[in-house]
Amino acid sequence: MKLQSKWFIGLLAAMMLVVAGCGQKQEGETTGGSEKEATGQEVTLKVASLIPPMTEVLELVKPQLKEEGINLDIVILSDNVQPNNALANKEVDANFFQHVPYMEEYNANNGSELVAVEPIYHAIFGGYSKRYKSIEELPEGATIAVPNDASNLGRSLVMLEKHGLIKLKDGVGIKSTISDIVENTKNYKFKEVDLLMLARTLDDVDMVIMTPAYAKPLGLTPKKDALITEGTDSEFAITLVARKDNADSEAIRKLADAMTGPDVKKFFEENYDEIAIPAFE
Repeated sequence: MKLQSKWFIGLLAAMMLVVAGCGQKQEGETTGGSEKEATGQEVTLKVASLIPPMTEVLELVKPQLKEEGINLDIVILSDNVQPNNALANKEVDANFFQHVPYMEEYNANNGSELVAVEPIYHAIFGGYSKRYKSIEELPEGATIAVPNDASNLGRSLVMLEKHGLIKLKDGVGIKSTISDIVENTKNYKFKEVDLLMLARTLDDVDMVIMTPAYAKPLGLTPKKDALITEGTDSEFAITLVARKDNADSEAIRKLADAMTGPDVKKFFEENYDEIAIPAFE
């Protein structure tokens, strides 16, 4: 019996050593993982965008972020709905293509929680025409193409009102629609067009209201060619956008810092001084 007891005690001690050894291994693995995070293991950050200069800004800051342990994966999409869908569905971590009113409109329509991280630049809206050289030449009954999404439609109508071309119902502001026009003495007609298709209507209408990003490929800039323009309004600055659950992350913060750095400001000044005004100091 004594021999069996000694054997059993020895076996129990051996089992305890094995269990203790397993516990030490698991603890070591966890500590090792934490050490990798603490030492800045490279993070991949997916950012959706559409066209220059937005995509060019992201390309510009990519090397800087690489040095800071962030692999910037730029996802170029083909319309102005996909970047928000991709962000809301967590297919990307951020996007860079829109202003805050457009983002808020998307949130309201989709129940999403996209949030503004940092305004990057002002893209000045303008009214362009192939037929007329000044707004005074725009004839009675002229057809004006405007964006068909709610935020940019309201933005266009407010700009037209500021230039005395129409009058809107009191208080509607950028939420205005065509039905909110209460005075239209020259009987202008309005054609609502998808934002990405506006430039293609330039030959078919008397004036097109659009952003400089879509006017530039046609050789047009707000300073030189627009019949009317809006002022710099921070409400419509093209903004880096993320989700509520990741907007405060270190990687997103580093991206925002890089996009508001001196290299980006210099890039705008040297390449897009007529169409992109930095929204940061």
